[in-house]
Amino acid sequence: MKIRNPKDFYSGLVFIFFGLLAVIISRDYPLGSAMRMGPGYFPAILGGLLTLMGLTIASRALLLSGDGIKAMAFRPLIMVLVSVVAFALLIRPLGLILATLALVVVSSLGGLEFRVREVLLLYVMLAALAVCLFVYSVGLPIKVWPL
Repeated sequence: MKIRNPKDFYSGLVFIFFGLLAVIISRDYPLGSAMRMGPGYFPAILGGLLTLMGLTIASRALLLSGDGIKAMAFRPLIMVLVSVVAFALLIRPLGLILATLALVVVSSLGGLEFRVREVLLLYVMLAALAVCLFVYSVGLPIKVWPL
């Protein structure tokens, strides 16, 4: 059989891998029933669904044509990773608002274009949402500002 859509085929294999991994790990936990779910119920069902979805995607890749796999772009991957680490390191000393600024600006540097207006709009919306959701709604004890 010829793989006509390598991108979908390998994506399907990744779904199958993680689905089977979840099912295998959940075997050690009691499953329970639909009415009284045990700790292994959700991972087993989710793993089964991931595996089924992976099989569907991978089998479609054998039938339908598609794009090939391009070279991996390391810059976006590295910048997103650096932005998450920066957020984790800066949230305690600088607070949620400034740590979110670092997160958005550093992760935006991973893209091909850096538009200041779009980055600022994303930052304002994300910071406002984070403060409203985590500080005021959920009540997490997170500093908002470095005061």
